[in-house]
Amino acid sequence: MWPAMITFEHVTKRYPDGTVAVEDLDLVCPTGQITVFVGPSGCGKTTSLRMINRLLEPTEGRILVDGNDVRERDASVLRRDMGYVIQQAGLFPHRTVLDNVATVPMLLGVSRKEARRSAAEQLERVGLVPELGKRYPYQLSGGQQQRVGVARALAADPPIMLMDEPFSAVDPVVRGDLQREFLRLQDDIGKTIVFVTHDVDEAVKLGDQIAVFATGGHLVQVDTPERLLAAPANEFVADFLGGDRGIRRLTFLASDRVGLDESDVVDSTVAPGLLEALGDAGRDWALLVGADRHAVGWVPTSGVPAAAAARPVERTFNPAADSLRVALDSALLSPAGRAVAVDDDGRVLGTAAHADILRAVTDEVARSQRVEAAS
Repeated sequence: MWPAMITFEHVTKRYPDGTVAVEDLDLVCPTGQITVFVGPSGCGKTTSLRMINRLLEPTEGRILVDGNDVRERDASVLRRDMGYVIQQAGLFPHRTVLDNVATVPMLLGVSRKEARRSAAEQLERVGLVPELGKRYPYQLSGGQQQRVGVARALAADPPIMLMDEPFSAVDPVVRGDLQREFLRLQDDIGKTIVFVTHDVDEAVKLGDQIAVFATGGHLVQVDTPERLLAAPANEFVADFLGGDRGIRRLTFLASDRVGLDESDVVDSTVAPGLLEALGDAGRDWALLVGADRHAVGWVPTSGVPAAAAARPVERTFNPAADSLRVALDSALLSPAGRAVAVDDDGRVLGTAAHADILRAVTDEVARSQRVEAAS
């Protein structure tokens, strides 16, 4: 199935007691892209998601998939064409992992053997080893259960994926892994995805476009993450994005123009003499590298033998792939206050001081503003 476009046309959801959960929502979720719904609790983002697959029905307006009103299809059939992933995975506890994933294909008439074969492929696609297919959900970690939930949603190859805070119940490390795996997966499958989260960083990391909802079910702004951070529509959006949205914006600025210096990169086999020279030149730290140009650690240029005093490089950045936010973080985590640049194979290219990175930030912001103005 090909990905599909989702369109909300003047959609309102009003409950019998008069409560308005969503009011006059006009929104397009583009084909093959990730649209993220964010906003405070009670703003209507989950309600809007659930109206797409008719778990809730709109009071007014229409929701279209490729121009067709979702209410014109049988609800159960509609849902089989839409993958649905929720916060707690929602797996059947009495079925094996493999049979959990095979559930929808079998409902669609696929033989048990073929459904299980396809399920095993989906488990591998989301990064799980085949052996886990024989286990039951309680035997898996929270992160593994969420991966199974994604695999199950993908099993019938639906054109649309609906995801309601799918990663919020796991710890931050696992959540980061799931986000990276999810983006890798989307690069491969290119589904139309609607993703609900309350986490601004998650929205910025995952979304092709972000829809910001306010209390009362009002859509306040829809934009790309970069434009949203650069130009919030009003004070509510700016406050919701937080006081560090300028730092978040660095995620979208390339680090390939940061000036690099190799003078403080020292070969471990000839370190002592060079360390002394660097100390005389006013450098307190040097970056020790091995014969393969991989970082050994930061060492002081005087006072203690290099091997005994090496401090690990906690984070590096790749100018060809990483953002200025990663470069700045690398500098802040370094005892020398310098970011370590590496190539695709992890070989050290040089280092950059805070001033070099901030200069690149200024240049990139000005360049992006010129591009924005021209468009």
